[in-house]
Amino acid sequence: MKYVTAVWNDGGFYLDPRDYLAVLPQFCDRLPIGAREFASDPAHYALGHGNSRCVKDLELSGIRVPTDKSGGLILEFAPNQWKHDAGLRISYTGVTHFSIDYEHSIDWMLADTVLLDEILPGVDGGCVHEIALTDASITVRCEDLQAVWGDAEG
Repeated sequence: MKYVTAVWNDGGFYLDPRDYLAVLPQFCDRLPIGAREFASDPAHYALGHGNSRCVKDLELSGIRVPTDKSGGLILEFAPNQWKHDAGLRISYTGVTHFSIDYEHSIDWMLADTVLLDEILPGVDGGCVHEIALTDASITVRCEDLQAVWGDAEG
């Protein structure tokens, strides 16, 4: 990620969205509407306790890749039982790139959980969404995305 810090450091994670939040107003109007709404939601990066709409600690529970050439993709995240009231479903349209890169293995964790994410404008429009997970990172280049809090399959 370019601005958000989410790194494994000496046996723990160091997370810091402040640089991203500082530059977000400079390009927020260039993000597609769904990506803009999700990235600029004040709860999105509020890491403190009691915020059930922060993405941190959501558990990756499903990836739906279409079998046709529709360009759609759905990522589902189950709620963390101690933090979230509901899961999150992110539906992407006009997907031109999707990848999962595994960086390291944390044996004591049962599921990949979200550390933080970052949404930037794409070079030719659309957006790029990067999600740092405990064991991997996900990158999606797309026309837009829609993030909906609610029931996610686990």
